[in-house]
Amino acid sequence: MKNFIKSKNFTIAVVGATGAVGAEFIELLVINGVSADRVRLFASERSAGRSILVGGKSVVVEALKSGCFAEVGIAFFSASKGISKSWAAQAVASGAWVVDNSSAFRMNVEVPLIIPEVNANALDACKGPSIVAVPNCSTIVALVAATPLHRVAKVRRMTVATYQAASGAGAAAMRELESQAHAFAGKTPMQTEIFGRQYLFNCFSHNSAIGPEGYNEEEAKLLHETRKIWSDDTVKITATCVRVPVLRAHCEAIGLEFETPLSEVRAREILGAAPGVELVDDRINNRFPEPLNAAGRDPVLVGRIRADWSLPSGMGLQMFVAGDQIRIGAALTGWNIAELIAARIGQ
Repeated sequence: MKNFIKSKNFTIAVVGATGAVGAEFIELLVINGVSADRVRLFASERSAGRSILVGGKSVVVEALKSGCFAEVGIAFFSASKGISKSWAAQAVASGAWVVDNSSAFRMNVEVPLIIPEVNANALDACKGPSIVAVPNCSTIVALVAATPLHRVAKVRRMTVATYQAASGAGAAAMRELESQAHAFAGKTPMQTEIFGRQYLFNCFSHNSAIGPEGYNEEEAKLLHETRKIWSDDTVKITATCVRVPVLRAHCEAIGLEFETPLSEVRAREILGAAPGVELVDDRINNRFPEPLNAAGRDPVLVGRIRADWSLPSGMGLQMFVAGDQIRIGAALTGWNIAELIAARIGQ
């Protein structure tokens, strides 16, 4: 994708600049050669006044206030959904496009929910500055891998089991997991402020709220967001989401049932040519996607591609995927959405 953002002269704002995803947005700005003079950073009142290096130049973090988005072309929101609900519309009213990483607007029928590798055309519904939602990290990782197969054989049912890293709960959760490792090595008490339990050497149900049907919010997001992104309310989806003691990068075991037959050989060919996907499927050496190999990288790693023995031949596949939650699961997808937007600005 052409670097449209660099070629424009509008100001870029990062809301939630001191968080894990905000830091990744700043890194992407630097990697893509955006001058610090075009960047404004926003965070909470307690972080206001602190300086962050953007390409070697210090940028002072500001608190959000009325009129702060004047002259901003694109605003990346990577704070809480409460912040997005309070400030995103004001940013749009000031003339900025908002790329929102929170859950505030994902299921709003008037807000496009976009994964550029999957449904970039959803942006066509926007005729001017608007809010564009970035899907949940688990949804992004799953659909970057599943959609190329869905386009060929149409998925009628998808089952997902997630193995979610601390990065999905933010920088504080990552620090707590690291502190528990230090505490274990030093035989001192572990801090458990984030999850209320030992995280190191443990797995537990995703920490989002559980609804009356027994599914937590993370599992519900996979269902509802996938249906919106695929524009298909008939696809059947069920998920079990679990936290695992990994610092960064989520893994998912995905089962797909198709409407028409699709062999595992053909699936490998499709995925090998799919945007955003890297095949890691070495049966001989037992080398498949791992979070350590996905961390800090752009692609979704896909492997363990095999026939689903519980279905008629060719009608189902199983696979295992890994994707960096902060990168492809959040900031990189937001950045790629912004590139689509930047291509329109000034046309």
